[in-house]
Amino acid sequence: MKVLDLQCPDLHVFEGWFASEADFISQLERGLVTCPVCGHAKLSKKLSAPRLNLGAAPPATSHPDQQVASPEPSLQAVWMAVAKSIVANTEDVGTEFAEEARKMHYGESQVRGIRGHASADETAALQDEGIEVMPFMLPQALKQTLQ
Repeated sequence: MKVLDLQCPDLHVFEGWFASEADFISQLERGLVTCPVCGHAKLSKKLSAPRLNLGAAPPATSHPDQQVASPEPSLQAVWMAVAKSIVANTEDVGTEFAEEARKMHYGESQVRGIRGHASADETAALQDEGIEVMPFMLPQALKQTLQ
């Protein structure tokens, strides 16, 4: 098993697992490996340390007076968590976003969380009408069924 650190042109870093180097190259050439955040298929390998199993590590001793600081989550991880929450708690209305937002604003439709697609002009028109909208790029990985 080969575990590779990969990076897209937008500097999103993620991990990929492959049976071999040849398997990675084959999948990359066929467009099967893409950035889970933005969907770029042009990827580069980053340097990564090999993992060596040299035996079991001795059990860690803990001292009650010693506190271990947990690392801050990366901005990318926070963004993915927010995106997952948006997908889980909103209805995808697709290209009907502007029309559905207006219906809710004017009381013609039930008020609920929606997401979808709107052009820059449609978004500006909604804002001019006093309808609050917020553009948010969903990661490519969340636009399809996750395995």
